[in-house]
This record gives sequence, C-alpha cells and structure tokens, in this order.
Amino acid sequence: MAPKVLVSDKLSETAVQIFRDRGIDVDFLPDVGKDKEKLAEIIGQYDGLAIRSATKVTPSLLEHADKLKVVGRAGIGTDNVDKEAASKKGVIVMNTPFGNMITTAEHAIAMMFAVARQIPEASASTHAGKWEKSKFMGVELTNKTLGVIGAGNIGGIVCDRAKGLKMKVIAFDPFLSEEKADKMGVEKVELDDLLARADFITLHVPLTDGTRNILSAENLAKTKKGVRIINCARGGLVDENALAELLKSGHVAGAAFDVFAEEPAKENVLFGLPNVVCTPHLGASTTEAQENVALQVAEQMSNYLLDGAVENALNLPSMTAEEAKVMGPWVALSGHLGSFIGQLTDEPIKAINILYDGVVSEMNLPALNCSVVAGIMKKSNPDVNMVSAPVVAKERGIQISTTNQDKSGAFEGYVKVTVVTDKRERSIAGTVFSDGKPRFIQIKGINIDAEVGEHMLYTTNEDVPGIIGTLGGVLGKNGVNIANFTLGRAAAGGEAIALLYVDDSLNQTTLDALAETGLFKQIKPLEFNA
Repeated sequence: MAPKVLVSDKLSETAVQIFRDRGIDVDFLPDVGKDKEKLAEIIGQYDGLAIRSATKVTPSLLEHADKLKVVGRAGIGTDNVDKEAASKKGVIVMNTPFGNMITTAEHAIAMMFAVARQIPEASASTHAGKWEKSKFMGVELTNKTLGVIGAGNIGGIVCDRAKGLKMKVIAFDPFLSEEKADKMGVEKVELDDLLARADFITLHVPLTDGTRNILSAENLAKTKKGVRIINCARGGLVDENALAELLKSGHVAGAAFDVFAEEPAKENVLFGLPNVVCTPHLGASTTEAQENVALQVAEQMSNYLLDGAVENALNLPSMTAEEAKVMGPWVALSGHLGSFIGQLTDEPIKAINILYDGVVSEMNLPALNCSVVAGIMKKSNPDVNMVSAPVVAKERGIQISTTNQDKSGAFEGYVKVTVVTDKRERSIAGTVFSDGKPRFIQIKGINIDAEVGEHMLYTTNEDVPGIIGTLGGVLGKNGVNIANFTLGRAAAGGEAIALLYVDDSLNQTTLDALAETGLFKQIKPLEFNA
C-alpha cells in the first residue's frame, strides 16, 4: 500500500504534485491545520504530515497519530512542532534549512539598510506631503563593524554580503572554527567583545535554551553606544522590554525586527518607537523561497517514506538516498544485533558499547547506533523505533559508546554490540555478505556463521555428544522444521552454542521438551523482522 501524506497548510501545487509523481497518496487540505479538532480527527490515517507554520504538532495531536512516521516543515523554524513529543512517538521531524537561506539573509541586509537610513520613516513622511530632508540623517555601512551572532548557513551568507559592502565583520559562534572563520574572512570573537565593538548587530541563531534572551538586559547594556540591532532569526532572542528602554534613552540608535517573542505581534513595546523598523516575519517571504522550501520538503518526505533516506531531520541522524541504498543491509544488521541481545537480556541495561570495523566504520555511524539501540529496546518497548529509542535509552540512564577501527580480520567489515548489566556483559557480532544478507558471526566470543531468520532458537550447553541429535529429535517430534542449523564452541568440551533458523514460532510445549532433556543451560526462542 502506498504511503499517505496530509498537506495541512498552504503548499505549492508543484510540491503536492511531487508526492503524486512519486506514487504517494496525498490529501491537500491547506486549511485543516488551523482546525485542531478536525486535524486530530483525521491525522490517524497518514504516514506523513507536510506543514508550514499554521499547523501545531502538539503532544495531544500526536496521541491520535498512530501511523505517523514523519513531519515535514516547509521552512527552517519548527517552533510549532513539539520535537520531544514527536521523538517519543517515533516520528521524524524534518525542516528545509536551505530553501530560504538567501531570502532570509537578504532581508536582514535590507533591514540593516532601512534602519541605517531611516527609510520607512522617511517614506511615510514623504507620502504625507512633508519634505523633512534634514530630519532623517543616516549613517553609512561602509567601514562599520557588523557583529554577527551565529555564523551558520544564513549568518554565513550575511557575512559574505556585508564584506561586499566593505564592512568589517566579527562573528560570535561557539561552533565556528578559527579555520572556517579565516576562510570566510571574518574575525571570530567572544560575545562580550562583539557587544563592545559592533556598530550593527544581527542575529542568526535558532531559539534554544542556550540562545533565549542572548541579548538580555545585561548584555544589551554592554553594547556600544549608537549600536543598531537587527533580528530576522527568532523571537525571544532579545529582551524586547530592555531594548525599548535603551532605544528611548538613545543608547541604541535603532532596531529592525522581523520576528517577535509573541506572534502574531499585534502589540509590542517596540511598536511606535522612532527608528524601529518592523516587518511581519517576512524573512522567507519571497516567491522563490516559498517554492524552494515546498519542493524541498516534498522531496525529503518522499525520499524517506519510499527509500528510507533521512534528510535535514532534527531528531534523527541524516542519511541520504545514496547512503540508504548502501547502508540498508547494515542498518538491518545493526537492528538484528540489538534485537538479539535485547531478547536475551532480562535485567536493567547500564551501557551499550558498539564497535564498527572495516568498511562499516566509514559509514553514517549515528544512524547505525540508532538502529542498534532500537533493536535492544524493542523487547520492553515494542513500539520503539530509530527515532524514539535514543530518547528511551537516555531516560533510563543507559550510557552509549562507539568505537571504530580499521579492518582487523577476515571480514571486510563487521559490527559488534556489547551490553553491560550489573550481572554480566553480553556481546554479539555480525556482518553483511556480498549478497546483501546480514549474518551473525560471533556470540559470546564464539565464532559462528548463521543466517538471520524470522524465527530462531538459541541454546547454550556443554560441548558433549548428542546435542545435534537431541535438538533435531525434539523439534521433529513437535513438528518444527529446521531451515538452518549453526553450531559453535569455545573449546573442545567447553561452552557451546547452537543457533537454529526454523520455519515457525516455537511454542512452549517444544521449549519444555528441550528443557526436560537436561542438556541445555539456556533455551531462548528469538524473533526477527527478517
């Protein structure tokens, strides 16, 4: 059955057609996002939800979204999506960070010009029939110092445009390396240095706990007298009340805001103040940007629902369509390894250690980690998936570590998973053969070569004669057909294991019959999504 997507906000017809052309069943209901009750009533039908800013993806909505796998936001901001609730539900949240980068950066530059030359006030005055040429004395941008808070995608474009205007650009961004700053031609500084030196300050960071009120009353007081402040990023980055007071006192010469702490902003302390330019969140409002983000979100959601590619996800490591094709078997193997250990482990898990060797060590390890953890957690949380598993593991205080190494053995690559509890460590390793099929290659340090089947039986015993015959005889008497039979042992007469791939699930009667032989230390039926 084809995946089904709901478009609940206004999206271009071209984007909607992309879903249809890719074979996805799509319902285009651009006003339903504003109707919370109606949306909750129908959301359970859909695998994907494509939105702009009107639709609010809340915990209560997600309670009704039993089939939902992905929410795609046509735009960069996802303040209208409860990402923690989505992660717990196992729903991927994607945005489109690149479709409106240029548009938003250009708006910030335009706002900087507008506040430097008081263009909106001068325009209104002239329209009113006044000719107040001497009233509107501006400043040049040339040779001024621009302080950029956040030099990522959009901030980087602003830096480039400002350099073209012959401005001196300084940037505060904890994630900006000195090498990248040199390449961009900007000076990396600490926040206090930026505040003290900048003639203009522009913000280009998301709204997080770390950035909320980054321009607080305290930090605004540190700014250079006569500074002009531009915010085309997110409301809540600037203490608007403190800024209003500094504008009134003349310490801040002007401000240009496209975003506000509360939107829609029908009232705000900045409104009506002289030399304050305000626009109604127009950063991404160009024809080109609106089309770009709509097309991008349709492509991303289609790629995920059809091919498993994860692009621009905020709560899951990204994996391109090309990576998904190559990594698919390794993602499946990682899930099987996790599932094997998860089904064998009854006590609380303290730590999960994952080793990647050879070719797999160069792949997208965060995505593989998610698959391992999801496999482990499924026993106690059947509904868990790659998105929600890390959240569940974190809530339980499970420590996750990874190691990658060059090819060290007979296989081109393998994955080894070790789980630590208060009682023991348990490990299993596997690889992917050239036919793309996952294989178990080591359990408890004992080498094996076992195909992964939907229904399997794992046993441990002392290495004594008669084990093969006993297993075959008991299973045969109980009508269980064996598809594949693998044995391994640590040493002659030592610990031995058997892993059987059988046609059907094993019932309790069969398991009891095996236990009654007295030959087995452990008897464990296993189920895999083969």
